[in-house]
Amino acid sequence: MYRSGRFVASHVTPTSDEQIQPNGVDLTLDAVFEQREPGRIDREGKTVGERRSIEPDIDHSDASATGERSVFRLSPGGYIVRYGETVSIPKNHIGFIYPRSSLLRNSCMLDTAVWDAGYKGKGEGLLEVYHEIEIESGARIAQFVLAGADHEGTYAGSYQGENL
Repeated sequence: MYRSGRFVASHVTPTSDEQIQPNGVDLTLDAVFEQREPGRIDREGKTVGERRSIEPDIDHSDASATGERSVFRLSPGGYIVRYGETVSIPKNHIGFIYPRSSLLRNSCMLDTAVWDAGYKGKGEGLLEVYHEIEIESGARIAQFVLAGADHEGTYAGSYQGENL
């Protein structure tokens, strides 16, 4: 069974009230990367290919009191995105991330993997862009949910504590 957004929020930092949804918490865009070199996955381990950080443009068009905004202008292709929040998957739970519908409605898809009990870190996902899009740094791009799950042990893999 999926847990309430308020419960999920207790395992995500930082979290604003705006991010808390009935059944999860919205995650924001922190950074965007483009993979430049091949990675490798074999039976004994894995290597993540070299990445290049994509720098956002400064958008001066918003004359509101918020001032300048950083905007990622992305062409069609695949990008690695890092979320702005740290998540901690509690015991007896499993985490899933889904794209926000605004991404889907703008010809983008967010692919993620299962997040096991015990994982803690600032995770990443694969953003597939099928049509040019602008995404502001800090914009909500995903919804993180927790479901109850039986498990044996907790996560102790190489991504434990990533991006912290």
